[in-house]
Amino acid sequence: MSFARPTLSTLIERVRDDLNGAMPGADSRLRRSVLGVIARVVAAVAHGLYGYQAWIAKQVFPDTAEEEQAVRWASIFGLGLKPAVASTGPVAVAGTAGTVPINTLLQRRDEAQYITTAAASLVAGVATLTVRAVSPGEGGDAGTGTILEFVSPVAGVNAQGTVAAPGIKGGLDQESPESLTGRLLDRMRDQPNGGSATDYERWAKEVPEVTRVWVYPESTGVGTVGILFVMDGRASIFPLAGDVTAVGAYIAARRPVTAQVTVAAPTSSATAFTIQLTPNTPEVQAAVTESLKDLYAREAEPGGTIKISHIREAVSQAAGETDNLVTAPSANVVASGGQLKTVGVITFSAGP
Repeated sequence: MSFARPTLSTLIERVRDDLNGAMPGADSRLRRSVLGVIARVVAAVAHGLYGYQAWIAKQVFPDTAEEEQAVRWASIFGLGLKPAVASTGPVAVAGTAGTVPINTLLQRRDEAQYITTAAASLVAGVATLTVRAVSPGEGGDAGTGTILEFVSPVAGVNAQGTVAAPGIKGGLDQESPESLTGRLLDRMRDQPNGGSATDYERWAKEVPEVTRVWVYPESTGVGTVGILFVMDGRASIFPLAGDVTAVGAYIAARRPVTAQVTVAAPTSSATAFTIQLTPNTPEVQAAVTESLKDLYAREAEPGGTIKISHIREAVSQAAGETDNLVTAPSANVVASGGQLKTVGVITFSAGP
């Protein structure tokens, strides 16, 4: 049976009764009674202690612990918050002639700063710099066309540059305590088993930015393990070569010594949609797009199937939608082995 924490008024009444019982003839309920004051003071102290005990009761379980205690719980199992990741991307600059050195600072109008990761010389009056946000996190992302200014002038180069396509992207805030708690609970529920499928999934997810992982035992024969993963926090969820190398190296330090592990990125396969929508407004179109992306994030997997009924349901559940007709796709969306389906071009038209 759960324990019901007594209220302050209940504690006051209890202390008054105790005082009256311990001192025959006394009445702690009199308006100006000293015993009444004592009863209130003692009850207030007890109420605070009950509150502290209630707080402690939450901290002894990792699923209800507050941030600081949750992080400490995770550390016991060798887990920690994934660090923030800095945004990177290209910046186009122009001028007469000159070279922009490595570690040159540029600044956005809101004072967010970026640093060049390599030197670049102007050719025919232009150059493309590769920059990284000085402060890691999503706040460092900048769209194509954003103006950046050099903090200190560079000889022969114009004072301003422009973020080039596809933009400065990839910034990621430090992992939230809620996400860490989720990984901790997975760790506690699925104990290490010397190289089980859940072990490989957990190891891959411990690498920053990795969000979804698929493990294939004996993918190319006895003793082999195939691993595919994506990074949902990025504009393109599909890992780059460096990401694959990083995950492979992390797992190599933890896998059984006899296992032959192959880490790769799934191949992208976009689904094109044709939808008659009522009302066919930009707001409802955006809601349908987000609903479909959420469906694919939940159900798409390499070599998997997304049912056409789920696609129609996702469109129907979009905010503001009153009627729709999905004409493409017309059947279940099936991915081949190693292929991951994503939301592609959506062609909208007014409903009948």
